[in-house]
Amino acid sequence: MILLGAIVNSAAILVCGTVGLFAGKLLSPRIQKAVTSALALLVMSVAIPGIDDSQKPLVPILSMILGVLIGELLDLDKAVNRFGDWLQRKTGGRGRITEGFVTGTVVFVIGAMSIMGSLSSGLSGDHTILYSKSVLDGVSALIFASTMGVGVLLSAVPLFLWQGGIALLAPYLAADVVAEINAVGSLLIMAISLNMLGVTKIRVLNLVPAMLLPILLCRFL
Repeated sequence: MILLGAIVNSAAILVCGTVGLFAGKLLSPRIQKAVTSALALLVMSVAIPGIDDSQKPLVPILSMILGVLIGELLDLDKAVNRFGDWLQRKTGGRGRITEGFVTGTVVFVIGAMSIMGSLSSGLSGDHTILYSKSVLDGVSALIFASTMGVGVLLSAVPLFLWQGGIALLAPYLAADVVAEINAVGSLLIMAISLNMLGVTKIRVLNLVPAMLLPILLCRFL
């Protein structure tokens, strides 16, 4: 089953995130902040190696510039935040839904394991990479949900759509496109880790269109 890896990965986030919602009540704000900071550093360590994957430096440069222009014109960050605020009102304000959804989406969806695991699922039906990622994401979801709330669980939806889409499109993506998407994605992961540490306040969702541009740019560069 070509989508099995994506299903398992999404389920791990839902199950472990649910556990984290209740475990979070046992953690003091000081411990929650310390855990979030430690996780941000781990996220940064995942991003750094992926940045070096690019074999065509001009592609991620143009992707980021054009991507942020598209994202700002569409104002994806504002749209998603409005959606998160609506969910927060509907659920009685439980947890920092918007922050949890945005952080979970960027951290779980973007990255080498997500891309390469989905490609492996689509090309050979081997889900080993996504199974391994499910374990890592499960632990992260537990911690994220304990500090950010139910919004983290909602990130399982874009994760499944992203990984499932890549798995289905895998036969049509060239190796150079995969490398450039991974490089751009790693830059976005770096941005979210800096946000988690409170160093910056980058509107990461407005950078997401940059992830798709290497598909087009690799044809001409």
